[in-house]
Order: sequence, then C-alpha cells, then structure tokens
Amino acid sequence: MSRPKKHVFVCAQQRPPGHPRGSCAAKGCNEILQTFWGELQKRNAYDRIGVTYSGCLGPCDSGPNVLVYPEGVMYSGVTKDDVLEIFDKHLEGDEVVTRLQAPAAVW
Repeated sequence: MSRPKKHVFVCAQQRPPGHPRGSCAAKGCNEILQTFWGELQKRNAYDRIGVTYSGCLGPCDSGPNVLVYPEGVMYSGVTKDDVLEIFDKHLEGDEVVTRLQAPAAVW
C-alpha cells in the first residue's frame, strides 16, 4: 500500500444516549464513513486517499466531524450528502469546502 496524499478521519465516537456532549455516532457518522469508503472504491483512489474512522475529534456538539490531513482542515455538521463535494473539491481539487469548515474558534 502506498502512502496516501490525503487522509480523511471520520469521527465515530459513541456515547450513551442523553450524554451532555452528544456523539457523532448518534448523528449519522456511520453513513458518512460508508459513503466515503464507497466513493473511495468507485474512484479507485486507494493510492491517493486514506479514509479511517477515529475517536472523538473534539467539537461533539457540532458533529459529525471529518478531519482532512495533511492540511488539518476540520469539517463539522457533515452529512452523507456532503461527501461527494468534499471528495471532488478538497480531496481531488485541493480546495477547502468553506461552508462546512469548522470555525477557527473550534479548530
């Protein structure tokens, strides 16, 4: 396996129902992760892009959160419908999707 140019981390943190911080798992992170993996497969981008689930990335209340490296860009409030735009613009086009970018005060 080659070293990917970009690496996507999708928060998959689970907390009990009613937890004050909430969790990305309760907000649909699994669908987001599956959509990223499906798109990775469709584009046969394994040599360029890595997609991994992660533990808590921090701003739980604004999740689901997705973090893209090497740029260190965090996206918040991501839905499965946003994955194609992140793939097209950021992962393949090197353009940050500003409408989803976490505010500087958060990340």
